[in-house]
Amino acid sequence: MKPFLSLSLICALGLGMTVVDGLKAQTPSVDTTRFGPYPTNYKQIIMQWLNTQLIDPNSARIEWNGDPKPTDVGKGSEAVSGYLVNFTVNARNQFGAYTGKQKHSVLIRNGEIIKSMGFAY
Repeated sequence: MKPFLSLSLICALGLGMTVVDGLKAQTPSVDTTRFGPYPTNYKQIIMQWLNTQLIDPNSARIEWNGDPKPTDVGKGSEAVSGYLVNFTVNARNQFGAYTGKQKHSVLIRNGEIIKSMGFAY
């Protein structure tokens, strides 16, 4: 085995990936019974939800901080599983002024937001 190939295999296996077809690495598949199906339309789901949460949803400026990640949130009997999406929102408040960027997260499962973090209003 060539040194470069063996080093590549060691690195890929060390990162928790499986090696298929030579050097092509793939991440393990996600347990859909636990997390639900991957929310490909997560931006649309969140935008529709924000329409019910914000005072002036049309003014919202959203910055997406990565793709949805399968996650467990909470402990014990309050634990829930789904896809965590992190984003920042800058929207107008009741006085018409922008609030500044505020960090928020939501947990999506089966196409619905089941938990939100960072919303105090």
